[in-house]
Amino acid sequence: MANRPTTSIPGAQVAGQEIQVGFISLGCSKNLVDSESMIGLLANTGYKITANKEEADILVVNTCGFIEAAKQESINAILEAGQEKVTGKCKALVVAGCMVPRYGAELLQEIPEIDAVVGTADYPRIGEVLSGILAGQRVSQISDPDAITDWNFDRVLATPGYTAYLKIAEGCDCACSFCSIPIMRGGHRSRPMESILDEAQRLAGMGVRELIIISQDTTFYGKDLYGKLRFADLLRELAKVEGIRWIRVHYSYPSRITEDLINVLADEPKVLPYLDMPLQHGSNKVLRVMNRPANAGGYLKLIKKLRARIPQICLRSTFIAGHPGETEEDFQMLLDFLTECEFDHVGVFAYSTEEDTPSGQMEQLPEAVREQRRDAAMALQSGIARKRGELQVGRTLEVLVEGRSPKGQGWYVGRCYRQSPGIDGIVLFQGAPGADYKPGDMLDVEITGVVGYDLKGKATGAVDDPWDDMLLPMIPVMRHQ
Repeated sequence: MANRPTTSIPGAQVAGQEIQVGFISLGCSKNLVDSESMIGLLANTGYKITANKEEADILVVNTCGFIEAAKQESINAILEAGQEKVTGKCKALVVAGCMVPRYGAELLQEIPEIDAVVGTADYPRIGEVLSGILAGQRVSQISDPDAITDWNFDRVLATPGYTAYLKIAEGCDCACSFCSIPIMRGGHRSRPMESILDEAQRLAGMGVRELIIISQDTTFYGKDLYGKLRFADLLRELAKVEGIRWIRVHYSYPSRITEDLINVLADEPKVLPYLDMPLQHGSNKVLRVMNRPANAGGYLKLIKKLRARIPQICLRSTFIAGHPGETEEDFQMLLDFLTECEFDHVGVFAYSTEEDTPSGQMEQLPEAVREQRRDAAMALQSGIARKRGELQVGRTLEVLVEGRSPKGQGWYVGRCYRQSPGIDGIVLFQGAPGADYKPGDMLDVEITGVVGYDLKGKATGAVDDPWDDMLLPMIPVMRHQ
């Protein structure tokens, strides 16, 4: 077992009373893992964690700074948490996450309600930060983002107990001209394989059945530590962990999709035939401006290769519309590329101007143009997604149960291999008579139809329900506690 960092946190009680800490975690799954780690560190050293901000003595806002909208959301969350110091029980406010390396000093200056800022490399020191606050200090704990090299804490999962994100590296060495992540998170640092496997085994022991592998660039794993790409080796080792049923790959860089990785996706039963591969554009000119070392023709060849080797593979990608320098002709190339590739799932974002990035220094397209192009691309993709979904009709797929519809209807909600949580839709299915499936159960479901971005189906033995398809997207999920 790998040695895990520990921290000593004095002062988890004041005047004999337990201190309650509440977390507000914003942004991506990588940020969520950091929040889970901070919660685990504090929970293991005497603090009480609360999900109710009105009960919190200390509030921690873990911010996202990826795009302007995310920064604004983070500022709003900080200001709302600051109000709890005026109207509620809260006595201290901590700001952590991606905004801190860039704006920490400014946040302390402009928002007096903030008692501490914690950088992306410093969240393992959250206990020391809280101790400083309790001693009456105003704390600025901001190290170089590259300072953190490994972490392996007893996390407290914020996800349902059957699914967990597993972060295998920190930072990014890609120099995409539009992206500020290296400023906030530093360069790429792979975790030692032993540390990752140790964490995976603990997660499996907690009942986790699905691991979602994340980092800024999963496919670059191992290059810095071992002198070569070892992501495929890591997946093979993770597949040996008893109790894990599904391993899902996110954030893979297209130029590093190796033959070895393709073979693992094709041949290892636990590694799902699912690949999240952000491509960003379909115009070679725009890709060059973005400093992406690839071209649309190479992307298309890779997609055809993946589908030839793994016919049932599900491909997800993300794109940026309205990047500086994008002409109408370039945007049409993006639409043509989407049409030709027929991705199963796509997210299209209107370009967000980021200071301190090369793209941010270029002449910007009007915001209305960026948003119109995003909407047009997503409208095109909606038809493609439905077509890809219809190809699943008649198949029987293993489904991970997530919850049920309102009692008495006999409908359940789950996900198949084609659906990552929160972004790819769900499977709405009829249960067998008398069935009482629990979250985390896995069963075969015959796919009978498509409802928007979702799939519809029935479990073995289910009786056909004539419920109107128009009502199905309105079915709320009732999760078991």
